[in-house]
Amino acid sequence: MVQDFTLFAIVQNGRLAYEALLLAASVARSSPDTTLTLLEPQPGPLWPQNPTLHDDLRNVLLELGAEIVPFENSVFGARYPHGNKIEALKLLPRGKPFLFLDTDTLVTGALNSVPFDFDRPTASLRRENTWPKVLPNGPSLHQIWAALYDHFGIDFAASQDQSRDFGDWQRYLYFNAGFFFGRCPNAFGDTFLHFAREIEDYPPEELAGQKLDPWLDQIALPLVIQKMGGGRDTLPPGLMDGEVTCHYRTLPLLYARESADNIAFLEDIAGQNRLKKHLKAYDPAREMIYRGKGREVSKLFRDGLPENEQAIRKRLKAAGHWMR
Repeated sequence: MVQDFTLFAIVQNGRLAYEALLLAASVARSSPDTTLTLLEPQPGPLWPQNPTLHDDLRNVLLELGAEIVPFENSVFGARYPHGNKIEALKLLPRGKPFLFLDTDTLVTGALNSVPFDFDRPTASLRRENTWPKVLPNGPSLHQIWAALYDHFGIDFAASQDQSRDFGDWQRYLYFNAGFFFGRCPNAFGDTFLHFAREIEDYPPEELAGQKLDPWLDQIALPLVIQKMGGGRDTLPPGLMDGEVTCHYRTLPLLYARESADNIAFLEDIAGQNRLKKHLKAYDPAREMIYRGKGREVSKLFRDGLPENEQAIRKRLKAAGHWMR
């Protein structure tokens, strides 16, 4: 069933602009009935440098069918770019379902084929145990998450995977914010912004010693999703972060761990002349895609991947192939 929703991402000058070229090209190729809306922060006191796109990249994105919408930051800006997607939600059409994607994502299938239940939001489960870190003599995982749920008056028990032990981080609702969706961007965004600011300004005492940057959005997100009636299993597995999207994070990581089909898809869309002349100005694309370093990266891992991303990055750095 075809569903009408707003697909959006955040774009700004620099790395995100080049990633957006690949994202927009992938949407145009795989999901041509879907319009990509790119929210662009504008110059202001929260940006020491101009975050807006250069005209040449803006024009290519428009040619690829993307819509570019400016927005003003009032909370985050340059100090916490991960928060800009939270602020941007208020710019989307009220009451119309939405899907957020990070720019470092390829759309490899038809988004309209995904049976999103917008009344039961969820987010990416392609994540690792990045937050919180249990400190010596500090509160447990259970106590830290319980304090957050209690702070906002949300049912903590309902969010837990009861099949896992209390010390297992996967017992607790935790997402990568590479994609998430919901029924109304305004309601979702208001809740998301309130929770993020409250955690930042008035964290429960159980969070003492915990780093909030860069994980603030991912700390708040499960609370928002639980509050909005969602959870961890509201999508069939294998579609998002699988058959339909590929959240590659960085180009070296793409060549290290993604499928041959996704690598071929990347190189195919990047071979378009209108993209090539711009992507060659972006060091990771020039080296990984056009100069063949990506294929060298793939060979580094042909005998299998280390069990976590940190170990993958360590091997890439040792071989001189880490770049972003």
